[in-house]
Amino acid sequence: MHEPPDPWKLARDDASTIRHRLGEPSVALVMGSGWTGVVADLGDPSGSMPMHDLSGVPEPTVAGHGGTASMVEVSGNRVLVLAGRSHLYEGHDAHTVTHAVRAAVLSGAGAVVLTNAAGSLRAATPVGTPVVITDQLNLTGASPLVGPAPPPELGARFADMTTLYDARLREVALAADPGAATGVYAGLLGGAFETPAEIRMLDTLGADLVGMSTVLEAIAARHLGARVFGLSLVTNLAAGLQASLDHSEVLAAGEASAQRLGGILQAVIAAV
Repeated sequence: MHEPPDPWKLARDDASTIRHRLGEPSVALVMGSGWTGVVADLGDPSGSMPMHDLSGVPEPTVAGHGGTASMVEVSGNRVLVLAGRSHLYEGHDAHTVTHAVRAAVLSGAGAVVLTNAAGSLRAATPVGTPVVITDQLNLTGASPLVGPAPPPELGARFADMTTLYDARLREVALAADPGAATGVYAGLLGGAFETPAEIRMLDTLGADLVGMSTVLEAIAARHLGARVFGLSLVTNLAAGLQASLDHSEVLAAGEASAQRLGGILQAVIAAV
């Protein structure tokens, strides 16, 4: 019986690959469903590679996730753009889901910008609204800090998440787009959309947004000492607030909002 690979060694090995193939980043940017059109507004890449060239990253299976890692200079910062991500609902474990972010931080990124498509629990936060994430609820039943303990030099397993989302970067984003909203993001396992009863439960728990990503990546990045910024695009109202839900709506809303989202990201990256 083969031992599973050490996720910490795997992340370090892939961090070396990133530095060798693309150079050392100062920021990592993870693009969510429907966000690939935003990448073009950031600038021309100096280099790119398929994300699955990293040994710990599987090929993407979800529409709207490009599966390419590229290096782009934005406001003097070298930004590693990860156009795609892995999800628990694809059958991956928490270490696989967070592997690209972990490798990015270990390759040099001191800040991680996480984007996603989300359902809104608030009728006052309609489709097309950017929402700056202030906090999160990890309701996936998983954690990237379960399993082999991190090496001592990478921080204790019991990482403090009190200030998970960077307050200064949130301020910058809201100054760049005063029309953006703020909210708490609830991350669930997926892959079915939530039921109306589950949405009522999340409302009681204090969630403003719901999705199937981001929360594990945020934990993994903060554990390694990176500053974390999260930005959701409302692509649908949550179950019970609209007649039905369809993934094609997610992609269409992202395309329609690309220019606005790009402006927020550029301001945040410039402030890192």
